Amino acid sequence: MDLKFRNHFLNQWAKYFGNAELPITFFYTEDPGGVAKASIPKGWSCIISELALVRKGKSLAWNVNSLTCGGSQRYFGYTQKMRPNFEYFLSYGLENKMEGERYIRTPEMVKEIMGKMRCIPAKGKYIVFKRFDNLTPGDEPVAVIFFANQDVLSGLFTLANFDQADGLGVTAPFGSGCSSIVYQPYFENEKENPKAVMGLFDVSARPCVPKDRLTLSIPIKKFNNMVGYMDESFLITGSWSKVRERINKESSL
Repeated sequence: MDLKFRNHFLNQWAKYFGNAELPITFFYTEDPGGVAKASIPKGWSCIISELALVRKGKSLAWNVNSLTCGGSQRYFGYTQKMRPNFEYFLSYGLENKMEGERYIRTPEMVKEIMGKMRCIPAKGKYIVFKRFDNLTPGDEPVAVIFFANQDVLSGLFTLANFDQADGLGVTAPFGSGCSSIVYQPYFENEKENPKAVMGLFDVSARPCVPKDRLTLSIPIKKFNNMVGYMDESFLITGSWSKVRERINKESSL
C-alpha cells in the first residue's frame, strides 16, 4: 500500500464522511508478520462477528484452522468441499435429519448455483484483515470493505456510479455474508471494470451487526478510481453537506 494514497484517503474520508466508521481490507499472505493470528472460537462463530475486532483497529490473520465455518473456508479459497447434503441445508432440509435454512426454493436450484461457482486460488496460507488506517507499505489489499449505515451507503453507492454511464457500478448478488465481502469482490477485481459489491443481506449473519449496517465491498482497482473522483463529485455539494451533518451527529452518539 502506498502510504501517500492511504493518508490521502483518510483525509478525504474525514472531510466528506466525518466520523463514520473506517473501512477494513483483506489480502492473502504466506507470512502475516507482526499481525496477530486469530484465535479459534469456541462453539459456533461467524467471521462477520469476529471481524468486529478488526473494525475497532486490531489487525488479524486467519488460516484454514482458525476458520471454523465451512462457508468461510470455501468462500475464502481454502477448500472446495461443502457439508454433506448442503443442497438440502440451504433449501428445505431433510425430514427428521436436517432443518433447512430455506434461502433457496429447491435442492436442485442450490446444486445449479454451486455448480457455477469458482474457487479462489488462495495465494497465501493466511488471509489478513486490517482496518484501512493500519495498512503498511508491504500490504496489497484486494478490496476495501465498508460496514455502513444508510447515509454512508448512499454516498458510497453514488460515488461508485459516478463514472458509470449505465448506472450499474454496484452489484448485490445472493450469497453469505463472507462471500459478499471476500469471494465476490475478489473475482470482481479481475474484471476490466469491476463493480462494488453490496452485501450482508445474509439472514444468518444479520445478528452479527447492528440493524442499520450493510456492507459495500469495493475491489481495490475500483476503489482507487473512486477516491480520485471525490473532489469533483456530489460530495462537494450542499446536498451532501446535509447528509454529512447527520452522519457526524449520529456517529457522535
